[in-house]
Amino acid sequence: MNPEASWLLFCLVAAYGLGSIPSGWLTVKWLQGVDLRQQGSGSTGATNVLRVAGRWPALAVLLVDVGKGTVAILLAKGLEATAWQQLAVGLCALAGHIWPLWLKFRGGKAVATGLGIFLGLSPAVALACLGSFLVVLASVRMVSVASLTAGLLLPMLMAWGTMGSSTHLPYTLLALMAMVLVVWRHRDNMKRIWTGQEPRLGQKAPQELEEKAREVRISTESGQRH
Repeated sequence: MNPEASWLLFCLVAAYGLGSIPSGWLTVKWLQGVDLRQQGSGSTGATNVLRVAGRWPALAVLLVDVGKGTVAILLAKGLEATAWQQLAVGLCALAGHIWPLWLKFRGGKAVATGLGIFLGLSPAVALACLGSFLVVLASVRMVSVASLTAGLLLPMLMAWGTMGSSTHLPYTLLALMAMVLVVWRHRDNMKRIWTGQEPRLGQKAPQELEEKAREVRISTESGQRH
């Protein structure tokens, strides 16, 4: 394997490893001794940490999750990865966050780590998406709606923000892929939004999600006994 391929492989593995750090799960496990996947909505992201452990742990998890994505991209840039290689690194970081090996591939919804990735790639575009997220969140107080809005705007903002640059095509493609992942990870949220059952910021998870978390808990405990 030539040195360039070795460095790229290192970046890809490191990106997945960074993305897969289960900050939400670790935080709640440390503070309350429970499995976050068996609480609230069952997600390992900052929103569920907010429901289960409170504001400050959720903020810490949010910052760590954003940092995971940014560090992965800055590492790739520091090793002089091309824009196309940075696309691959970004996808690996997203995959690690969504499908962490350590938690049996049940992770978060790609929003915070995605923000971190695009802060590393194009800070102006990432901050514009963050601004749209905050405006919508302040208006409707639904994290899912704010996340979906920012995700849908991302490819358009990236296409406009990188127009005429050599990074235009790879960065815009990564933004499109990230949008698809965010929308797919929020498919259950969209159903609840449609039926008016989606919780607002600070509210408990819907009963159906609590029941899913209980099913996971029972399944986990049964597996441990066997």
